[in-house]
Amino acid sequence: MPEWPTNQYVEIRNGAYYVAGTRIGLDIVIRDFRQGRAPEDIYKSYFSTAPLSRIYGAITFVLEHPEVVDLYLRDQERRWKELQEKYPMPQELLEQLERAVAETEQTTA
Repeated sequence: MPEWPTNQYVEIRNGAYYVAGTRIGLDIVIRDFRQGRAPEDIYKSYFSTAPLSRIYGAITFVLEHPEVVDLYLRDQERRWKELQEKYPMPQELLEQLERAVAETEQTTA
């Protein structure tokens, strides 16, 4: 992984970005923010991100580093595909996961 920038609200652990001091991946915050969720709503969804300023700080990081963030997301997608190929999910489990994601999206919309 190239030298990725960080700030007091975003850190790198195990090759991935996280909201500093939490187990919340930056990709989750990016997805929610790009889908139009307000920082306060993102905060409410992930209690371990206290204080709220960390969510705002992470979003500021995303807005200040759009090229880095897009490169990071592409790298994460590549890593996810590699894992899927190496450890394929049984079809039944995959369908169950897809249903759960669809239900979650309906309740958060």
